[in-house]
Amino acid sequence: MSYLRPKLYFRYLAKHYFINFVALLLGLSLAFAMIDYFQHSQQLQFSSNYLILYLFLMWQEALAQLYPIAIVFAGIMTLVALIKSSNMVVLYSFGYTKRQLFLPFLAVATMIYLTFIALHTTEFSYAKDKAQAMLEDGMRAYAVSDLFFIYEGDFVYAKTLDPIKKEMTKVTLFKLSGNDLLYTIHAEEAKFDGEAWKAKNIVIKRLVYDENGLKRYTVEKQDRLSTLVGYKPKMIESIYEGKALNIIDANHAWRLLSKQNLNTKKLRSSLNNKVIFPLFSIGLLLLIFFKMPFHARYMNLPVVLSVSLGVTFLVWGLLFALNQMGNNGVVSPEFAIPLPVALILLYAVYIYFRGKETI
Repeated sequence: MSYLRPKLYFRYLAKHYFINFVALLLGLSLAFAMIDYFQHSQQLQFSSNYLILYLFLMWQEALAQLYPIAIVFAGIMTLVALIKSSNMVVLYSFGYTKRQLFLPFLAVATMIYLTFIALHTTEFSYAKDKAQAMLEDGMRAYAVSDLFFIYEGDFVYAKTLDPIKKEMTKVTLFKLSGNDLLYTIHAEEAKFDGEAWKAKNIVIKRLVYDENGLKRYTVEKQDRLSTLVGYKPKMIESIYEGKALNIIDANHAWRLLSKQNLNTKKLRSSLNNKVIFPLFSIGLLLLIFFKMPFHARYMNLPVVLSVSLGVTFLVWGLLFALNQMGNNGVVSPEFAIPLPVALILLYAVYIYFRGKETI
């Protein structure tokens, strides 16, 4: 079988599965977006353009949240249709095994997963935050005030942060040694140039100590200063307010904060949610595929559908709850999502290689 020209059975199964996935995902995501619209209709006093933008942003958020479920549901839907029409038995009669018949499902599901991973490296990850900002106060809701965080052992305070304009105002850095304040650096404003924050009109106040304590302090002025290297505006906003980051920014923030021995649980949890969490759907799809009877005479359709859908919702709900626990620091992010997803995938691989090749 050529990768550029797969066999007919492969194209047949992949086509039907992909069509069912698109139909289910569109239906679920549009329903999610409309429910959200009706919940917030009193707050959405916008022009039609802004209203469409809000619905589009919430639809993107729905796609990100629901595509793992759609992967499994589409597999169940496709299998049931093939079994009821006896097409699955026909495929078996041509000598295809369960493993061969699962490959189209695996290929499409993997392609969908990789597509959404690529989307999560873009502004797609910020759809919910943008929609929430529109609900609160339009574009001005992006501004954050009274920030206080740590940078390489220094404490940093900023009166306001505008992540859209990439500006901070009234920025002060405090350098400590034990319980002693060594100096402060104050700037009326600072702008991010893509690598670091460039501050202008700097005032540096240094405190001089002797054995009796504080002796005096000196004041000096400086035209420019480069500081907070690597601290992107969106990253500062996320650290301070817990907002979303795309995969690239979250990974950058994780490495940056890890070097400073700061808490990275929320960042790790965010990465797990985007990268590892959806993988449960591929493992669950394999399990359902190999466990479902392939002959209509052996299948009680209502029971099979109820069990398959119930197990999917149960696994998704448990993993979602664990992810929230990891995000809140109740359990380690590595135990919240990677461990249970790894167990699901390991069991799925076991079933794949040990499963019977007959109906």
